[in-house]
Amino acid sequence: MKRILCSLALCAVPFLTACKPSGESAGGKGGNLTIGFLPKSKGNQYFVTCEKGARAAAKDLGIEMLFDGPTNSDPAKQNEIVENWISLGVDVIAAACENKDGLSTALRKAQEKGIKVVTYDADAQTDARSFFVNQATEKGIGDALLDNAATLVGSEGEFAIITANLTAANQNAWIAAIKARQAEKYPNMKLVDIKPCDDLKDKAQQETTNLLSAHPNLKAVISVCSPGVPGAAEAVKQAGKTGAVKVVGLGLPSENKAYVKEGVTQAVILWKVEDLGYLTIQAAAALAKGELKSGATEFKAGKLGAMKIEGDNILLGTPFAFTKENIDQFDF
Repeated sequence: MKRILCSLALCAVPFLTACKPSGESAGGKGGNLTIGFLPKSKGNQYFVTCEKGARAAAKDLGIEMLFDGPTNSDPAKQNEIVENWISLGVDVIAAACENKDGLSTALRKAQEKGIKVVTYDADAQTDARSFFVNQATEKGIGDALLDNAATLVGSEGEFAIITANLTAANQNAWIAAIKARQAEKYPNMKLVDIKPCDDLKDKAQQETTNLLSAHPNLKAVISVCSPGVPGAAEAVKQAGKTGAVKVVGLGLPSENKAYVKEGVTQAVILWKVEDLGYLTIQAAAALAKGELKSGATEFKAGKLGAMKIEGDNILLGTPFAFTKENIDQFDF
């Protein structure tokens, strides 16, 4: 909270400790840390669940966490929030980047001011942060999505992809992995289109309805954003194509349970989202305190235990498939 405190008149009182200069970490000197936790969209249930885990970590660590983000997918709003946190003088910013290139400029500015930066869920340019808290490898996610879809359609036929937007770095990476997996293992499957939904369920439903009309032989819809899964499922259901067109995607069990039980959605692929938020705050705090440094191969993250680090990626784990058989076991 280095520059936050400096805004108070107390700094003028002679017998109080002087305010820290820009760039000096409160955590590094044993004081309180303030971490800004930035989602892509604070109205998205995925990031609400991330926030829950992040706040649990902040409580465990005894630090202050600021949570703010766009109401909907809005890269410009993310930049505005980062600029505000720079002015406030937070110790660390933990960001999920809607636009990789756009937000990286603001994050570099934060680093120049002495603020530590980590990213999670969706990465920035590597020089704009110290570590990326990676929910799973790009290949692991792409393979899990396409392998599940391929199993459902007998490894042949047309499929389409619903994404949040065409500039989301993490989703573009997952789509690239899906394309690579298809070329390598499923030559009889064909990707016919990729449609953005702006992280909105209703738009995902409309885009899927359009896809069903434009491609009458469509066999599967894969969503790489969480609102896209129930949106696609509702479109398939309304079109009377339950079972005929398979729905697979990255999403929360709670948002898809009804569709999974009805057989509209066959598999929801994800990681433990709450743990992603928890791990991110643990990493951010450790970085600020000098406990997490470049070159580390392992990181102890509170109740999660030792987490593997590959290069500058802190890995949460491998994706998990939620299906009709197991989805009742999960409440997030």
